[in-house]
Amino acid sequence: MKPRFKLRLDGTLVFVGKSPEQVRSEMLFRGITIAQWSRENNVHHSLVREILAGRKKCMRGMSRNIAVLLGMKEGLITTRPGRVAPAGRLIEPRLVGAQA
Repeated sequence: MKPRFKLRLDGTLVFVGKSPEQVRSEMLFRGITIAQWSRENNVHHSLVREILAGRKKCMRGMSRNIAVLLGMKEGLITTRPGRVAPAGRLIEPRLVGAQA
């Protein structure tokens, strides 16, 4: 399936990603499941299912990376999708400037 573009009124072309239905039909055509696609791309299958169901906005982090991999969004895949503190460990606030 080729990427789709839409012509704006000012004459510029804008990328329009695949819909969730198009992604599902492409997987069906290839004969792979969501779980298999997830294993091949090292992502969790439940997050892929939530994206295809429309429950995730895919604005940042891992969900955005998955949407780019699926062809639903245009962009680069980030190598650091999120910076989360390890469970059970609090981050101490630091004083900056004159307060330090």
